[in-house]
Amino acid sequence: MDRKRQLITALLTVGTLTSAAACSDPSAGQDASGNTTITVALAANPQMKTAESLISDFEKKNPGIKVKFTTLPENDLRPAVTKDVATKAGQYDVAMIGSYEVPIWAKNGWIVPLSDYVAKDTAWDEGDVLKPIKQIVSADGKLYAAPFYGSSSFLFYRKDLAKKAGVTIPEKPTWDQVAAAAAKMDDKSAGVSGICLRGLPGWGQNLASLTTVINTFGGRWFDENWKPQLTSAATEKAVKFYVDLLRSHGQQDAAKDGWEGCLQQITQGKTAMWYDDTVFAGSALQEATSQVKNNLGFALAPVEKTDASGWLWSWGLGITASSKHKDAAWKFISWATSKEYIKLAGAKAGWDSVPPGSRTSTYALPGYQKAAQSYADLTLKSINAANPEQPTVDKVPYTGVQYVQIPEFTDIGDYVSQQVAGAISGEQTVEQALQKSQTYTENVVKKAGYLK
Repeated sequence: MDRKRQLITALLTVGTLTSAAACSDPSAGQDASGNTTITVALAANPQMKTAESLISDFEKKNPGIKVKFTTLPENDLRPAVTKDVATKAGQYDVAMIGSYEVPIWAKNGWIVPLSDYVAKDTAWDEGDVLKPIKQIVSADGKLYAAPFYGSSSFLFYRKDLAKKAGVTIPEKPTWDQVAAAAAKMDDKSAGVSGICLRGLPGWGQNLASLTTVINTFGGRWFDENWKPQLTSAATEKAVKFYVDLLRSHGQQDAAKDGWEGCLQQITQGKTAMWYDDTVFAGSALQEATSQVKNNLGFALAPVEKTDASGWLWSWGLGITASSKHKDAAWKFISWATSKEYIKLAGAKAGWDSVPPGSRTSTYALPGYQKAAQSYADLTLKSINAANPEQPTVDKVPYTGVQYVQIPEFTDIGDYVSQQVAGAISGEQTVEQALQKSQTYTENVVKKAGYLK
């Protein structure tokens, strides 16, 4: 089998490419008045909810186009949209897809290049898009998804609790410093954990944060010959560190919490630190109690052996190949990812609600500078420091910081994340979890033709 076998093989076992949508009437999506309705699939993140709330501005500026949103949690959005585009069902005109999916979907022909639309839409201003973010939503030199936001990862912490515990969090901490601080700030009698980390299974959940820890500890997913390295000494040390930190000083029942749970923990004052996506800084400040808001600090992603360890990510908006309304779809995408939209979101929903990390101009807006002064510079530093081509100490045959950009990673990552969650919850040891993961991963890459 081709070593680059695509995810479509598995999906087609439950469907067929000759769907009813593929031969539907071109007027589908239009009402009696001739209005065109486009359906947009979004991840249920705070910034996307803001876009939904402001959609009347788009519809006012684009009479004749109506927008219907389908908003799903990340773990539900990915399989639903993947199945739709792979089978050409045509349910969605615009899909919010992550930087992991972009080159894979582009190669499969599931999304269309945006280059021609961008060239004609000079107001969209392609040159304003942050270069590292533009690169991860492109394939073969062509833009395939317009970045809604771009992000890396960093540390959130309570300055008042750190002071009370007698610890200092530097701008560039090590994981050993973070672990020591978590131990001192942990106050179970007050219902405050030392740190909150993702424990929820999912390649985009606990494995996102854990993989950055593996990278900076000197571990990696595969060696240069595609031999899995999940039982290597460096990887095992990193995973054991992560699991032990959670079990000793993390939130209760950590295996049930993804970013949503940790966001709630930090805003409600139930944890002293949180390592996660830079995009949640605005949401944390917006949703936090006054005590938390006035004492929330930020630091770069903790390191061990590497100089930087933050991930690199973008949620982008792409036009599905099966869409019957591609021009209308681009008009929506152009609106939602424009400089004007960012100003609108800031004015109407608050500057902490704007999608960060996508455009250079965002960081020159006075309103945003004032609201994001505690985290804007660190976000840009993190984005620019991330290196998806060489994310760890040793060379690797793949790209991606918090993921491996091969189609099989969704399968591998979800399985491994379940084993890690089992170790976090105490159902098995880290050694047992990694041995199972090593065996499973090796079988997958052998079957796919990566490993001989």
